[in-house]
Parts: sequence; C-alpha cells; structure tokens
Amino acid sequence: MASKHEVRRYKANLSDELHSAALYETLANAERDTVRKDVYRELAAAERQHAQIWADKLRASGVVRPHSGLALKTRLMQMLVRAFGPRFVLPTLAAAEYADRDKYADQPDAGQLSAEERLHAGIVQELAHGQSGGTTQGARIAAAESWHKGVSSGNDLRAAVLGANDGLVSNFCLVMGVAGAGTGNRAIVLTALAGLIAGACSMALGEWLSVTNARELARTQIAKEADELKISPDTEEHELVLIFRAKGLDMATAKRVAAQLMRDKDKALDTLTREELGLDPAELGGNPWSAGAVSFVLFATGAIFPAMPFLWASGVSAIAQCIVLSAAALAAIGVFTSLFNGRSAAFSAIRQVVIGLVAAAFTFGIGRLLGVSVS
Repeated sequence: MASKHEVRRYKANLSDELHSAALYETLANAERDTVRKDVYRELAAAERQHAQIWADKLRASGVVRPHSGLALKTRLMQMLVRAFGPRFVLPTLAAAEYADRDKYADQPDAGQLSAEERLHAGIVQELAHGQSGGTTQGARIAAAESWHKGVSSGNDLRAAVLGANDGLVSNFCLVMGVAGAGTGNRAIVLTALAGLIAGACSMALGEWLSVTNARELARTQIAKEADELKISPDTEEHELVLIFRAKGLDMATAKRVAAQLMRDKDKALDTLTREELGLDPAELGGNPWSAGAVSFVLFATGAIFPAMPFLWASGVSAIAQCIVLSAAALAAIGVFTSLFNGRSAAFSAIRQVVIGLVAAAFTFGIGRLLGVSVS
C-alpha cells in the first residue's frame, strides 16, 4: 500500500498528464494544418497513456476515483485556444512543458516517462518556434556573425495579461491615493479617467516604438544578409548547407539543395532570413499600429475597473465597491498568470489580490497624509 505522500504524488502526476492531454486534444481540434493536427493528437494519446499509469497506481492504492475533473487552468487554456487559436497559447504551453521536462527525473517508479516528457517538451518547442517565427536551429549559425541580434517572438497571452494588469494596478493605486486625500467624486472620476487615458497612450506609444524598432532592426539584418550574399556567396552557401544539415539532411542532399537555392538569390535570402535570423519576411515583428492599439485597449480595460464605482456611488460606499471590484479583477488576472508561472490558480489569484491591495493601501495612506497636511 502506497503512503500518503506517494498518493499525493500520484494524484499530482495524474492531474498534470490529464491537463496536457486535454490541451493537446483541444489544440488538435482547433488546428487547421493537418501535420500539426496529427502531432497534437499523438501527443494527447501519449499523455493519456501516461495518465493511465498513475490512475492504475492510485487504484492499486485504494483510491476509487483517482481524478474528479479538469482543473480551472486547463479549462481556461481550452477556452483561449478555442477563442484565439493555437498560436495564442502555444508559447505558454511550450514554456510550461520545457519547465516540467525533468519532473519525473527523481521518481524511480516513473520508468521511461522522464525521457518521453523531455521528448514532448522538445517537440512542442519546435512547434512553437516554427509557428511563431522564433529562433530555429539555424540561428546557431547566426551567433557566429557579430552583427546578428537576438530576435524572438513575444508571448501574446503573457503580454495581454500583463498589459491589463498594468492598467488595473496603476489606476487602482491612483484612485485610492486621491480618495485617501478626501477628494470629492468629481475629482476622483476625472483623475481616474485622466490616468486611464494617459497610461493607455503611454503604453500604446511604447509598444509602437518597440515594434517599429524591431522592424527596423529586422530590415537592417536582412539588408546585411543580402550584402553577404553578394560579397561572399560561397560563405552563405556553406551556411545554407549547415542549416539543412541541422535539419537532418545528409551532406550530399544538403549541398544540392543549397546550390539550387543559390541560383535564385531572392529565395536564398528568404531562406536565410527565416532559418538563420528566425524572421518572417512578410511580418518583420508585426504591425506597430495594431500593436499600439491592442496595448491601448488592454491597459484601458484594466484601468476602467477602479473608476467604475465612482460613476454611480460616492464616499465610503464608492471606495468599498472600488476595492471589491478591483480585487475581483486582480484575482481574475492572477488566475490567468497561473497559466505561465507554474503555480496553482488559487495561489496566483490570492497573491495578486494581496499585492494589489497592499499597494492600494499604501497609496491610500500617502494620500490621506498629504490631504491632512495640505488641509
């Protein structure tokens, strides 16, 4: 009979495997590319087999119902996949799989599961990189040229959550600071809206500059790669050979493919841009205007919550409603952060609420002190 510690470990392993299996099945259903769809299905089947191992161990230990259902994090990820597609959550999933690749390393009864989990992590990493335009195996070659800079795709889910969190926390603290000073409702609402607009504009401008600079850097790198093709075509052809060798082709085939590509410099440049620089020539980091607009909306969405109660209430009632509404929004953001921080949804939500309330209490106290001092 297994000990209580072993039973808890079996349950944790079972929950993790069922979580992964459910996500891969959801990704397979949402994926349009047939090759990726098949890969997701195979990964889901493998995770189901892993889950069965731990379910059998639990039943052998006397646990009649090993698992009660999918966790909140799993259902949330499934919802995001269905709403925004596989690309939106794949970097988060890849990061989680990579972080957990050795979770069975110190579990002797896991058998071959440790090696299989590392394999799964590698596969998902390749899927995420290939889909998001991240660094490929050919990027190792880029490190040998001093003018190359690291270019990697961001995590859309992480950026969205943090953008909304910035708006929520900053405006919550701003509103509580002004309220602590004993300011009337009209001034609080105006301050909150001013903070919302100013913060959203600042975030939008920052994102626009970031994407614009990334695009300019990408264009510079592509231009330098084009110069390399003209100045030293033999060297670039050799780099193509190394890229194709890294992909698993034998030397003869790699040389033949590289030679064919070099006959058309545009195709060679396109291949080097994608494989060596990890860039998609059609995107070059995205559209700065759409990125700025999304950043504006995300910040404003978070910042509107602390301001809302002062539109229909006043005084202590408005402050109390502001705290409750902001705490609920903080908890929701905490749940979303659990998707990429490796902690439980409950822990992440509670931590987010506590930190947000402490920050708001601090600014409320400062506002109260300043208000008394000025009076």
